[in-house]
Amino acid sequence: MSSLITGWLLALALGVRHASEPDHLVAVSTLVADAPTARRAATLGAIWGLGHSLALLGVGGGLMILHWQLSDRLADVFELIVAAMLLVLGVRSIQAALQLRAAERKHVFHAHGSVPHRGLHTHGGGRPHRHDARRRARRPLVVGLVHGLAGSGALTALALANMPSLGSGLAYIAFFGLGSVLGMAALSGLIGAPLSKFTARNPVQVAALATTGALSFAVGIAWGWPLLLRVSGG
Repeated sequence: MSSLITGWLLALALGVRHASEPDHLVAVSTLVADAPTARRAATLGAIWGLGHSLALLGVGGGLMILHWQLSDRLADVFELIVAAMLLVLGVRSIQAALQLRAAERKHVFHAHGSVPHRGLHTHGGGRPHRHDARRRARRPLVVGLVHGLAGSGALTALALANMPSLGSGLAYIAFFGLGSVLGMAALSGLIGAPLSKFTARNPVQVAALATTGALSFAVGIAWGWPLLLRVSGG
């Protein structure tokens, strides 16, 4: 029993470390840059971790119950989907930066030009109201689900190799998922804390959105191209 508890605690620690992998941080950074407060960032990270855990439990648990292993080709397909998602997140973040920049220019024109200034309805550092809380929560949940699909095969193989029964293996995956929730919430909060101080001005937030978007797009290309060649047999 003590060895089982040790294994579950190890899974918890591995989940926390897993949250710090570069593709995870890049994806969540594009979300945090769009909502830069420490509390909101930590919440987004926790929601990402929840989606990640649901995918791990769903796919990994199914594989364990059926005693199947994820093929290398299908694992590559899942990772390629993650790379494509990073491209989409990058483009979205860059578009948000351009829209915010355009809104800022319009605001300046209204304030100093001949058109009467009526003000911008803003929140959180001067950003226009566009997304409600439900939409903001849905995006990191989907991103976490996709990331969880990409890691489910390897985690299932690890659980099968180290746990003596189906129940203990599922518990291993659950503890791993809990660790990813805690780890990503903490890391996202740490990212959001300085952003909340420096992005109160629109130009800084534009730069943050553009930088995270460009980084996400670059990582998506660098990671996805070799996967695309493998999947296509090139």
